[in-house]
Amino acid sequence: MRKRVITEWIRIVAGLLVFAFGVHLTIFANIGLAPWDCLGMGVAKHTPLNYGVAMTLIAVTILLIDIGLRERIGFGTVIDALLTGNFVQAFNSLNPFALNKSVWTGIPIMVVGFVFMAVGMWIYMAAQQCCGPRDSLLVGIGKRMPKVPIGIVEILLWAVVLLIGFLLGGPVGIGTLISTFGAGLVMQVVYSLVHFEPRKLTHRDVFAVVRELHGNEQND
Repeated sequence: MRKRVITEWIRIVAGLLVFAFGVHLTIFANIGLAPWDCLGMGVAKHTPLNYGVAMTLIAVTILLIDIGLRERIGFGTVIDALLTGNFVQAFNSLNPFALNKSVWTGIPIMVVGFVFMAVGMWIYMAAQQCCGPRDSLLVGIGKRMPKVPIGIVEILLWAVVLLIGFLLGGPVGIGTLISTFGAGLVMQVVYSLVHFEPRKLTHRDVFAVVRELHGNEQND
């Protein structure tokens, strides 16, 4: 049991690495902020908070919504919160190339980033130790819209986030629009190819996994 849990943790970290690389590519494309980043900038504009603190506040708010939707909080959620941003920053720092300057090369770079993000989500969500706060929100809403493809649910969610960010004065560009409508479609295609439906997963929260590990110790 312990070996299985540790293997799942390794899978989560690996998936987040892939996901973070995808996020890095969308930043490297340099054609506009994604909806959540747009929202973070908008919040920072109207508060004393800087962008990083604003995004942390947003993440905490999403986490509370997840709890309200009765989504489980697991080690996957915690690992996501601790590592993903650092992984993205590492990729940004290690990339030896200057930010892209062309819209026409930025668009395919961003789309490739969406593919990596979708694959990364598949890898770490399949460990079934719960999702990151934003992904938990997506799954929670998706469960309440069972007839709507999960990619379309994400488009709707991102559109709402984008609208709020735009109204708060967050920067919007062509990359923002592509992110809002393209990422969900790419995710739907990737999930269809790998036959993955996140709404059918049975996630174990932190307490369930701790019980598994404790039970394993007792058996030893």
